[in-house]
Amino acid sequence: MAPSGIAVGLNKGHITTRREKALRPANRKGRASKRVKFVRDIVREVAGLAPYERRITELLKVGFDKRALKVAKKKLGTHIRGKRKREELSGIIRKSAAKK
Repeated sequence: MAPSGIAVGLNKGHITTRREKALRPANRKGRASKRVKFVRDIVREVAGLAPYERRITELLKVGFDKRALKVAKKKLGTHIRGKRKREELSGIIRKSAAKK
C-alpha cells in the first residue's frame, strides 16, 4: 500500500518514488559461472563416474528407476538431491546412447 501523503490512517506518510535495489552477492550464490561449469565438465570427462553413480546408471539401464532414486537418496541425503542426481545420470545415459 502506497503512502497517501496524509499524516494519519493506514496509508499515512510522505509520498516517495521506489528505487530499484542493487542485487546483493547473496542473491547469486550457488550459481555456476561459465568457467566453473567448463572445469566441472572437464573433470567429469577425465575422472568418470563415482562407484555409486555407476551403480545408479546400471539400475537406470535395467529400468529400476525407483531403486535408482532410493540408492541416490541414501548416498546424497535428501529426496531432491537424489532426484537431481538421477536426472543428471539419465541424461548422461541418453547422451551416450545418442553418440552410438
